[in-house]
Amino acid sequence: MRMSNFSYLVKRGVGSVFRNGMMSIASFSVLLVSLLLMGLGVLVAMDLNIVLSNIEERNEISVYVYGDVSDDVLNHITDALNANPNRLGVVFYSKEDAWADKQDEMPEMAELFEYLPENPMPHTFRVTVKDISRISETAEEFRTIEGVEKVTAPYDFASALVDIRNTLSVIAAAILVAMIFTSIIIVYNAIRSSVFARKKEINIMKVVGATNAFVKIPFFIEGMFIGVAAGGASWFVTKVTYEALIRLFEGDITIWRIFGLVNIVQFDDVMWYLLAANCILGAFLGAVGTIISTGKYVKV
Repeated sequence: MRMSNFSYLVKRGVGSVFRNGMMSIASFSVLLVSLLLMGLGVLVAMDLNIVLSNIEERNEISVYVYGDVSDDVLNHITDALNANPNRLGVVFYSKEDAWADKQDEMPEMAELFEYLPENPMPHTFRVTVKDISRISETAEEFRTIEGVEKVTAPYDFASALVDIRNTLSVIAAAILVAMIFTSIIIVYNAIRSSVFARKKEINIMKVVGATNAFVKIPFFIEGMFIGVAAGGASWFVTKVTYEALIRLFEGDITIWRIFGLVNIVQFDDVMWYLLAANCILGAFLGAVGTIISTGKYVKV
């Protein structure tokens, strides 16, 4: 195809966007809303993943050591804990520190504590894990370390977090697929109406020898143009909406910190990736809707 012909088809496709104003606005609006929801959904999903990771980091495995053990045994346990591949951090909590904290927590029992012959608190290691889904497996490995008396971990809470993450992943994927499918259907109907209105013109073009590509390209350009425009507009609306939500949380960060809502995604960090994704996805949805809708009308 000569460059002059391609330029003509592009101009014709872009011109069709404005000639078919109502249908173009309908396609643009649907794609705008769909891309907006998908963009916000992706950002929220990223934030939820960060929140769950922050909460996971607070889930500790407590490793209790037998009564009076030598420094060599403590060093051995420390090395074994640090060598575990699922270990994120290890903090040693001595029996002396534990006993002092217990006395501070129960000042009314101070006289009773004085009659105890020895410190009853054990040395403790607090271990945070990388993958909370492997917390049971990791706890079992810690139990096999020489010198370890008992290991405790929040198994039920860890299981609940894993279930929440898996459920949210399935829901997010289902919503994304539904939005993509809905967008393609709407664009398909909009372009099909535009094609049907010009069916006579298409038939004439086919009779005089126009190829299928020559007929389809203007509609293809029309769908892609609407998709890219909707992608850019949805990116801007996503930016305004997301940053407004972030400002709400910044009002009192203390309460949100309790729920792990810290270090969440900043829009500026992903803005160009999101813009590119919106425009590419918008162009793809517009193009796919066009290809499907023009198929049967170019057959004479």
